[in-house]
Amino acid sequence: MKYFTELDRVHFRNFMLINESAMTMRTTIALLSFLLIGMSCKTEPKKAETSSKMEEVMAVHDEVMPKMGTISKLVARLKPMADTTDTGKNYMKAMQDLQAAHKSMMDWMQGFGSRFDSDEIMNGKELSAEKKVWLLEEEEKVNQLKEDINNSIAKAEELLAED
Repeated sequence: MKYFTELDRVHFRNFMLINESAMTMRTTIALLSFLLIGMSCKTEPKKAETSSKMEEVMAVHDEVMPKMGTISKLVARLKPMADTTDTGKNYMKAMQDLQAAHKSMMDWMQGFGSRFDSDEIMNGKELSAEKKVWLLEEEEKVNQLKEDINNSIAKAEELLAED
């Protein structure tokens, strides 16, 4: 006695293949879901934090560095007006503030370059714990430097505009 016909066997085989494919697909979807959930919960590595902090510091530097040319031009304009008269003393003070801001920028760059190597500055190389502290110090310094540069330029331009 034959219980299964040839057609029944084909139907059963197709059913098993479909069922197996569905299980494989469900398993794949489940694995992908767990992978995506795991990736979305992953915290950013410390390297990215210090790298972005380095980028912030360098962005401030990059913002004020082009102003060194403006400082030089303003000093050249103030120099002939600087003398011992009351008005001349104002020009002298503005010129000295500009020169001090320029010197501060040069000193900051030299100090910064001695603390960090080019891979740390340009390529986001991981910083040691000590250098992470230094970077925070340098951030404060460069922000103060930016303020000094902008203030000295504004005062000099204002003084020259009064003429």
